[in-house]
Amino acid sequence: MNESKRVEITWPSIGITVTVELDQRNRTLAQRLWDALPYRSLQGHALVAGYHLYHVAPVHSLLHTQPEHRVDRRAVPDGTVFCSRLQHLGIKYGELTEPMTAAPIGQVVQEDLDALIQAGRDVWQSVYTTKQPVIAEVRRVGEPGGHRLPRLPIGDPKLNELVKDVHAETERIWLDPPRELLDLHAGRIPSGAGSYETVLTTLLFVNGETRPLGYSCYGGLVRAALDGMPMPWLRQMTRQLAHTPAEFLGYCGLSTLWDFTQRLLDGLERLDSHEDFISVMAQMALYCNCLGGWNLHLFPWQAGEHLRRAGSPPVAESTPV
Repeated sequence: MNESKRVEITWPSIGITVTVELDQRNRTLAQRLWDALPYRSLQGHALVAGYHLYHVAPVHSLLHTQPEHRVDRRAVPDGTVFCSRLQHLGIKYGELTEPMTAAPIGQVVQEDLDALIQAGRDVWQSVYTTKQPVIAEVRRVGEPGGHRLPRLPIGDPKLNELVKDVHAETERIWLDPPRELLDLHAGRIPSGAGSYETVLTTLLFVNGETRPLGYSCYGGLVRAALDGMPMPWLRQMTRQLAHTPAEFLGYCGLSTLWDFTQRLLDGLERLDSHEDFISVMAQMALYCNCLGGWNLHLFPWQAGEHLRRAGSPPVAESTPV
């Protein structure tokens, strides 16, 4: 990627657009993003690390592409843009507290930094308070926007049907909240999950199981396959890592996820090539990461507004942390 590449990230519902100059620090990652454009995604905001925007990018290769250069996110300038193995496109717009290294791919141009800060504040309100989704569109400068979700090929006909169904469901919920999660957040839980009729505890556990299922289980299995782990071990690891959390999430109301997981586990012995294994697991990772993004958006974070860091200003004067 020798020539200059510029990307626009726009949030139409809040009327803000920023331009990003892709650079040479992680050329392969930047090229992976560039090749996937344009796309749209639910915009999220960091809930622990600080002033940081991120969304799930529909780019399967982000799960395993090795960065050439890593930095401490806390030490780089505001406006730095990152890609991660969690399938995130992230943008720092203020102080970060989490000591995590990350892979930078570009920088928001100087003249757009004030607009970026405003976007961060607006998205924080969306995630923390209003629950009105903010959709990000990422496109090449000078080119039209649009959206598509990639579907990976697989040779086995039965498992290809599973991938087809997972892909279709991911497309259906990519920009619209899943009905199962809306029901769960409204307290409509057929199994009766939630001791003493509480809903908040169930929401907390659903969030805590969904995110690592995509990030660690399926993303990790993709990387293990690419590292050459033998197929019998990969199949065994899939059984060990995927079954229990997916079964629990099905009990809590995510029956579609549990159905997909059962179909996957029933067909594991049919997976006899690393290529097919990677395709199935990557498609499951994207689906779970999409669910995780909606979980984080819908969660009633304001329920803990009275729980503030020691020494923080009164609630009326506080800012996102």
